[in-house]
Amino acid sequence: MKIPENLKYTKDHEWIRIEENYGFIGITDFAQGELGDIVFIEIETVGETLKQEEVFGTIEAVKTVSDMFMPVSGEILELNPELENAPDSVNKDPYGKGWMIKIRITNPEELSQLLSAEDYKALL
Repeated sequence: MKIPENLKYTKDHEWIRIEENYGFIGITDFAQGELGDIVFIEIETVGETLKQEEVFGTIEAVKTVSDMFMPVSGEILELNPELENAPDSVNKDPYGKGWMIKIRITNPEELSQLLSAEDYKALL
């Protein structure tokens, strides 16, 4: 199981990659493994500004449906366009092609509340 060092993590198994004032968000390798084969991703919050820990979408796998939570507050700018036709890219490449949303971070101080790769490994 991969846990890249350059990302921040939540206890709910989301990750965020920071690029300037933007964040790319997805679910961890652990989360996709627990969910199983992902068949559908629903994100209808593009254009909205959500607070930390608010639900930004749902992910549907063969076994279950699960909410996805914002790691930090932000405005949702973009949905990964590849997910509509290839939701299984989250299973194959959760930290690369399987990213979910791009946000403009509105409260950078919240990043300090997230887990490092080491902290996330300890949580698991």
